Amino acid sequence: MSLPFQYGVDVLLAEHGDWLRGRRVGLVAHAASVDAAGVPSAERLRAAGVNLTALFGPEHGFAGLAVAGEEVGDARHGAWNIPIHSLYGATRKPTPAMLADVDVLLFDLQDLGVRCYTYSATLRNVLEAAVESHKAVIVLDRPVPLAGVVDGPLPDTQLMSFVAAIPTPFCYGLTPGQTALWLRAKLNLDLELRVAPCRGTPPPERWLPPSPAIRSPAHALAYPATVLFEAFPALDVGRKTEHAFQGLENHTELTSKDWKEICEVVSRQLSVVSGSQTNEHRSLTTDHCGVCVEPLDTGLRIRVTALESYRPALVGVALAQAVQQVWGAENLWQKHGARPEWFVQLLGTDRVRLALLAGAKLAEIGAMWEKDVSEFRREGPR
Repeated sequence: MSLPFQYGVDVLLAEHGDWLRGRRVGLVAHAASVDAAGVPSAERLRAAGVNLTALFGPEHGFAGLAVAGEEVGDARHGAWNIPIHSLYGATRKPTPAMLADVDVLLFDLQDLGVRCYTYSATLRNVLEAAVESHKAVIVLDRPVPLAGVVDGPLPDTQLMSFVAAIPTPFCYGLTPGQTALWLRAKLNLDLELRVAPCRGTPPPERWLPPSPAIRSPAHALAYPATVLFEAFPALDVGRKTEHAFQGLENHTELTSKDWKEICEVVSRQLSVVSGSQTNEHRSLTTDHCGVCVEPLDTGLRIRVTALESYRPALVGVALAQAVQQVWGAENLWQKHGARPEWFVQLLGTDRVRLALLAGAKLAEIGAMWEKDVSEFRREGPR
């Protein structure tokens, strides 16, 4: 008989109350930070008698309502009279002043396991700020929808930013707790760090949006395959729709025939890479690299079918390559409000863009990061 599922906050309060005893506690959280019963972690901690002295909110804010990229100001909790410090406003790293009344920071964010989803940047900043101010950190762990999915290039040192803040492949597939342990070892951080693990497997209906556009696990799974297209405003990823990040919508002169051809090109390219090329490799419903790609009249839809073989970074590059082939490189990279610099920033490297423009095959592009992915898998969380 399986045990009831528990998040890290449940395990902390049930098994490790001594970790917080006598300490002033700061909590990094957002709207998806809840216990197994759906109670917000902050409320659960307060009810348990934890001395909660400060709250911290990442991108989208502590309440989780701000849109992507919107700066959030500091606030004060009306009922508890404690500060809510924004880590996506005037500063993105806890300052010594913010930590003056804190002995230990709890980090409790629902993440995806994708580097450009900025909660990994917030985690790194929290860990480094804790080292600098001599504070302890406890990560209240949560499962990630892309667990174990590792794909894509490492960021170039000179291109690291808030969307490429940790030296992992584009998709790194670790939980926040695993990521924190890995970062402590990788960055040689002298830090008191503990992880309160999860217990069991959460049922799908427990999903709460960690940001306004990621409203379901399906959105989260598709996100790393299509987020690169935010560099091309003419090809909408549907942030505000029920199919956010699950495909591309047409704001261009592309026709339904063009979209069908794009899907055929993607399927053909992925079939070669996945070693599943057959006479039916043009079939739009055939699973290659863990996805199916289906044409719409005004765009395309992707569906993740096999997490164990899913290569989201490669799927994203295959989509860009197919659009470039059918629509033309100039239309994709230079017209219609294109922002190639954002494509580069999201990936943390310009090597992929240059390879696409040079006409490199998809297999050649994927081979660029195979060694790094293999080494990262060997390193693993410590």
